[in-house]
Amino acid sequence: MADAGNWCLIESDPGVFTEMLRGFAVDGLQVEELWSLDDDKALMKPVYGLIFLFKWRQGDEGAGVPTTKENIFFAQQVIQNACATQALINLLMNVSDPAVKLGPILTQYKEFAVDMDPATRGLCLSNCEDIRTVHNSFSRQTLFELDIKGGDSEDNYHFVTYVPIGDKVFELDGLREAPLEVADLPDGKDWVEAVRPIIQERMAKYSQGEITFNLMALVPNRQQKYQEMLEALTQANENGELDEQIADITSNIQDEERKMITYRKENARRRHNYTPFVIQLLKILAKEGKLVGLINDAYQKAEARAKKPGLNTDKTVLKLKDEEMD
Repeated sequence: MADAGNWCLIESDPGVFTEMLRGFAVDGLQVEELWSLDDDKALMKPVYGLIFLFKWRQGDEGAGVPTTKENIFFAQQVIQNACATQALINLLMNVSDPAVKLGPILTQYKEFAVDMDPATRGLCLSNCEDIRTVHNSFSRQTLFELDIKGGDSEDNYHFVTYVPIGDKVFELDGLREAPLEVADLPDGKDWVEAVRPIIQERMAKYSQGEITFNLMALVPNRQQKYQEMLEALTQANENGELDEQIADITSNIQDEERKMITYRKENARRRHNYTPFVIQLLKILAKEGKLVGLINDAYQKAEARAKKPGLNTDKTVLKLKDEEMD
C-alpha cells in the first residue's frame, strides 16, 4: 500500500459522513449511526448499505466467498488513511435508486473507472483531486504533533461496507482483492436481517475487553422524505382529520433541521485549530503561578480514578469516536 500522502485521518461519525455526502454533491442520502441492528428509528427504509468500523487484525479472513461478478463496482484501497472515504464511495457506487443523485464528482469518477479492474479503480480514486479535497476538508488544524505512542504496536481501525446487490449481500473491503459474498437474499427477506448474524459473528471474535465498534447506515435524506410526506398529507387534509399526523411530521422535520445544524457546528469544531488558544492559556496560568498546581491536581485526580475498582472496564459499547487508523 502506498504512503498516506496528502490524505488525512477521518473520525467515525455520522455528521462527518453526512457532510462528506454534501461535499460530493450527493442528493437524497444521509448517514445515521446505529446502536443496534434493531434500531428501526435510525433505519429509515430503504437501507442502502452499512458501514462497519472495527479493530483490524492481521490474518482476518472475513466470513464470505470472494467473487468477481461484473455488476459490482469495487475499488481496492491503495493508499493509507482513506478507508473511510473508500468505504463510503464503494457503497455509493452500488446504489441503484433513481431518487439518489451521485453528483458530478462521483458520477465522473464512476464513468471513468467502471471498466477498470479494482486495483486501477483504487489508483484512480486516490488521484482524484476533487474526492481528496472533500476528504481532506476534515483534517484537523494543528501547529505541531507530539509522538506519544508507546509499545511496539498500536490499534488499527478499519472501515468495510455491507451492501445488497441483486439476490446477494456483499462485503466490500478495500484491503481485499475482491468483494466477499456473505449472504443470500431469498424473495421478500430483509437484507439487514440477512447480514445481522454476519456482523454479530465478527464482533464475537474479539475478547470482551476489545469490543469497540461503530456501525452506520446509509439511508434516504430524512428531511426530504418528511417534506414529501408533509406535502402529501397537507393536500389530503380536507377535513382536518390529518392534523395530528401533520404536526408529527412537522416536528420530525424540525428535529432533522436541528440535527444538521449540530453536525455543522461539530464539524466546524473538528476543523478549528485550538492550539494557539491552549498555548496562550498555559502562558497566562504560568504567569499567574497557577499552572504547576493545576497540573499536580490533575495527576492526583487521575491516579485516584485509576485506583477505583471497575472504572472504565465496560468496553462493550457499539461505539467508537476515535479517528480511523488504517
